[in-house]
Amino acid sequence: MSYFDVASSAPLHPVARQALQASLDEGWADPARLYREGRRARLLLDAAREAAADAVGCRPDELSFTSSGTRSVHSGIAGALAGRRRVGRHLVVSAVEHSSVLHAAAALEADGGTVTEVPVDRSGAVPSASYAAALRPDTALACLQSANHEVGTEQPVADVASACRAAGVPLLVDAAQSLPWGRVGGEWSLLAASAHKWGGPAGVGLLVVRKGVRFAPQGPADERESGRAPGFENIPAVVAAAASLRAVQAEAAEEGARLRELTERIRARVPGLVPDVEVVGDPVRRLPHLVTFSCLYVDGETVLHELDRAGFSVSSGSSCTSSTLTPSHVLKAMGVLSEGNVRVSLPRGTQEADVERFLDVLPGVVAGVREQLGAPVAPASGAQSASLVVDALGKRCPLPVIELAKVIGDVPVGGTVTVLADDEAARLDIPAWCEMRGQEYVGEEPADHGRAYVVRRSS
Repeated sequence: MSYFDVASSAPLHPVARQALQASLDEGWADPARLYREGRRARLLLDAAREAAADAVGCRPDELSFTSSGTRSVHSGIAGALAGRRRVGRHLVVSAVEHSSVLHAAAALEADGGTVTEVPVDRSGAVPSASYAAALRPDTALACLQSANHEVGTEQPVADVASACRAAGVPLLVDAAQSLPWGRVGGEWSLLAASAHKWGGPAGVGLLVVRKGVRFAPQGPADERESGRAPGFENIPAVVAAAASLRAVQAEAAEEGARLRELTERIRARVPGLVPDVEVVGDPVRRLPHLVTFSCLYVDGETVLHELDRAGFSVSSGSSCTSSTLTPSHVLKAMGVLSEGNVRVSLPRGTQEADVERFLDVLPGVVAGVREQLGAPVAPASGAQSASLVVDALGKRCPLPVIELAKVIGDVPVGGTVTVLADDEAARLDIPAWCEMRGQEYVGEEPADHGRAYVVRRSS
């Protein structure tokens, strides 16, 4: 079995396993106590904090250990907003932030605050000028991920941090995906990360608050972790998280170069092996181990199941999954195809043979799913009518796009096809299909049920 989903969670790193086992016998006592066992636990906790701070590039007293990356994000946002409440209650985020950031933003809006989502380009990157323009006198906090979790695109953190500093606004960076590959550059103010993303144990997050940042921890007061993460520290897990972070960063240059070559191979070869595929994300400014592509006329859930049966564990941002019937907010913000989305994120140690086997298996999997769904294998060329209406109401992606592809050849060049659909994914996937197939997307209109999507045949 080839596990290709470390962007979700990485296998436990050998160094993490060793550190965890070694600290179980020494790190069980209360580090706040002055007796021998407490002092031993305190030494382990302090050493872990120093190691993690060195990996992040901050002072040890600026770093707190939390129960997860999501907790770090939520605590960081809530504390920074509360600390700057006199400035205002405006939050700036990018449109492709992790759900933990967007959920915190929604909570702020529900409580009377305001949020600005900065759009991204088709590669998934936020233009730094657009981000700077979103800052206002009442902006209390800005948030920007260092690299995207779904498509791997790196964000211009240093430029945005400079703009935020000039405006007097603290910037919180979600570094969960990039921290294993190195420190985050720029003059950021707060940082959040999660240990299970780099091969540390689950249940450990990092929250860094730079000195000088106004920060007011929320909830009942607690004396542990500077009041930012209440509760008894899981010292063995913290030790393992810090040790493995240093280990993966030490390996990052060599392993990153090796994995980048493998993901470049996937990026280059998949469009030639599988017809009607869009590789998404920035081809250059991206994480070295992650590549994402979307396949027309494919049910994403079925593709994942078939790849699992073939021995590959991958992820998807497709709207066609059991967990959601709406497109990934990341793919939607980028304006790229969402159906049949496959995210491959390679773990350290992935072998060339594993990638080659994946490339051998993928074309047959996609072809089989397309055949099951009745996807067209060639452009239609029936009797022509100036306009056609396709009723795809009640059908989920990729069926509305499949129905469109079947009949586009039945109208003359200049003729139109109107697709009636009530699946949210159609709003994204029909324009993406038009761009991929060289057809003109006219727009959408209200319909008695759902929406009417109008496509004009260009070729």
